[in-house]
Amino acid sequence: MDIIFYLILGIVQGFTEPLPISSSGHLYLLGEIFNTHKFQDLNFEIFANFGSFLAILFIFRKEIIDLVTAFFTYIFKKEKRKENRGKFRYCWYLVISTIPVGIVGILLKDTIEEKLHNLTFLGIAFLITALMLFLIRNKNGKKEDKDITIGDAIVVGFFQMITIMPGISRSGTVLVACLLVGMSRKTALKYTFILYFPISLATMLLGVSDLVEAGNLATLIVPYLVGMGAAIIVTYFTYKWLSELVQKGKLWKFSIYCIALALFIFFYFR
Repeated sequence: MDIIFYLILGIVQGFTEPLPISSSGHLYLLGEIFNTHKFQDLNFEIFANFGSFLAILFIFRKEIIDLVTAFFTYIFKKEKRKENRGKFRYCWYLVISTIPVGIVGILLKDTIEEKLHNLTFLGIAFLITALMLFLIRNKNGKKEDKDITIGDAIVVGFFQMITIMPGISRSGTVLVACLLVGMSRKTALKYTFILYFPISLATMLLGVSDLVEAGNLATLIVPYLVGMGAAIIVTYFTYKWLSELVQKGKLWKFSIYCIALALFIFFYFR
């Protein structure tokens, strides 16, 4: 039963992680519907997030290798700085976009979750997500990677700060911010998911100590690994689907879904 449960949980994680609909919000909602806290298994969340991390890493492997190579080439090879300056700057913009949410996460994460971790705010969070996605339904700027500015990175960073609130989708919020500053859909999608790596990596590293101290890890390692495998596969194909929807300008469809989910919460749990 544990294997089946964590397999389903991995599928849910893999499907909701790339989409602009909040994976954490869905897991919390499922826990309330079925009246169990097993959906908020923080140890499994580390495994599942790592699965999604590996899937996105595989998708963007060429871009990541290219950026990392260009970054260190710029630092250590003066004669090649000119040709790598743009990618070096891109890497620093990713850092700048990460700093605000990192600071807020360290200082306020526990307080925010304590105050806002409830069904009422979850419903509001889905409505906020729906509104953001609807407002950028026709947005398709012209900025490519080389056109991104430090101002754009700062705006994206401040938008990403609100994703610390339960139920607010990180991918959806960052994607909205990228489109608002004038990035093309292709550029926005790439920036959103490459920005996923530092946040996801930091979250996993912070959770490793809890994972090591878990007393039930030995008995659940096989179900956890099965769920992680499901998260890898489902995340990969879900991202491919999302990519097609973004390019076609159909993100607004998720706003309808989020509104329906919010209405379900308000009426089912009243």
